[in-house]
Amino acid sequence: MASFSLLITKAAFDQQDAYSAYRFAVSALKLQHGIQGVFFYQAGVHNSNAFQTGHSDELNLHQKWVTLAKTHDIPLLVCVTAANRRGIINQQDALDLDIKHFNLSAPFTEVGLGELVELLNTSDRVLQF
Repeated sequence: MASFSLLITKAAFDQQDAYSAYRFAVSALKLQHGIQGVFFYQAGVHNSNAFQTGHSDELNLHQKWVTLAKTHDIPLLVCVTAANRRGIINQQDALDLDIKHFNLSAPFTEVGLGELVELLNTSDRVLQF
């Protein structure tokens, strides 16, 4: 079976790309393929924002990623630079900056671009959404 890594560059509510990536991951796992990791970059980092709220009849894509990651032990990697520029920070950064709230938490992890390179090197295929 093949191993895939996903690169997501679109926000959850802007276009269908992030949802398509999620559906691809679910389908690949059902077919016994592996997902090495999901790397959120550029506007895609908005998928990691825990403060997102949609209408009650809308899909909560943030929660879907969390559940998928926990169920299948898939790393959700968020580019730290892209996230910080878009107001997405983890608990430690919030403490360091004396900010009371943070909107990035596990299983999402802030990482550098080196982690993307690692995914490129360890996966059979990388798909960008």
